[in-house]
Amino acid sequence: MSVLDDPDDELLARVFLSRVIEPGDEAGGRWVREVGVGGVVRRLVEGGAPLPGVSAKRWAGLLARAAVARPRRDLEVARDAGVRFVCPGESEWPGQLDDLGDARPLGLWVRGRPSLRMWALKSVAVVGARACTEYGAHMAATLAAGLAEQGWVVVSGGAYGVDGAAHRGALGTGGATVAVLACGVDRPYPRGHTQLIGRIAEQGLVIGELPPGDHPTPSRFILRNRVIAALTRGTVVVEAAHRSGSLVTARAAQRLGRHTMGVPGPATSALSAGVHELLRAEAALVTDAADVVELVGDIGQLAPDRRGPVLPRDLLEPAARQVLAALPGRRAARPDEIARRAQTTPDDAIARLYELRALGYVERHGDGWKLTRQAVMSVRGGPEP
Repeated sequence: MSVLDDPDDELLARVFLSRVIEPGDEAGGRWVREVGVGGVVRRLVEGGAPLPGVSAKRWAGLLARAAVARPRRDLEVARDAGVRFVCPGESEWPGQLDDLGDARPLGLWVRGRPSLRMWALKSVAVVGARACTEYGAHMAATLAAGLAEQGWVVVSGGAYGVDGAAHRGALGTGGATVAVLACGVDRPYPRGHTQLIGRIAEQGLVIGELPPGDHPTPSRFILRNRVIAALTRGTVVVEAAHRSGSLVTARAAQRLGRHTMGVPGPATSALSAGVHELLRAEAALVTDAADVVELVGDIGQLAPDRRGPVLPRDLLEPAARQVLAALPGRRAARPDEIARRAQTTPDDAIARLYELRALGYVERHGDGWKLTRQAVMSVRGGPEP
């Protein structure tokens, strides 16, 4: 029995539609919502009047696709490649994709053993420029490795540049990663990443909306990005020019109420200009995995305080630090001069100077006091005579 005989077979009907309707087609999603999957399939198979919201020319194109769709064959090819088709409402379906409304995928082709729903619950997207710099690749790999080490799933698009670096960073730590492709998951794209996508399928998941053998197009890359944004708790953009496709992912994440984050780059870098614009538009600035987890994680998962190194003088009491800072850098000074500069009494200044001498910071020179050689660097930047 074919889908033509039983349009109400949910699996076959959705596989059929994945061959006919383009990803992200909101008109198609509206038809499914209003008349059901079986109803849409019947109208396409019978070739009657166009469904609402589509021109006669476009309807003719859909009918032409429907005439050659073979859902059973697609399922057989997929199974031979170790690929399954996951429908909305099934136990493996990630519920957050429903936030896309009528642009929700008709289903997802999934290659890999883990449960997509479980992995998506704790996932972060790391995206950016294809022609990234060494800095961008380093930051993407480091971020992804840090996230994977903390138990987060790294999601990206499998492309050259930042995407590939993010996937490799997660794989390198034995972590979890998901590649969302803009083509059939049985034919990895780009071809130069065939080995990488194979590793992702073995260690993680490779997913997409398009049926086996289907090829990518520019519009499919753009529409793929909405799945990345919806699937994850937040999107990190590492490097992006003003017209970068990764900014599409970030803006989709913003519309969906997900966290949007950016890694700053050099102010003079055109490849970071899009990220900087994103940061000006209320995205959060992040520099490592701890920053990301603080935003997307559970309550209490705070990033550590950022501090410079603790210097020995930082351990002094405030009054002693004040006296130490009052000593000139290159000459001796009398206690009354030091007291005046430290805004204290001469007796207090003398008491503090003896404390500082015991700690190796100062030494006596006749009636005056002077910084020791090892102390000069610790107070450099203080007042000079």
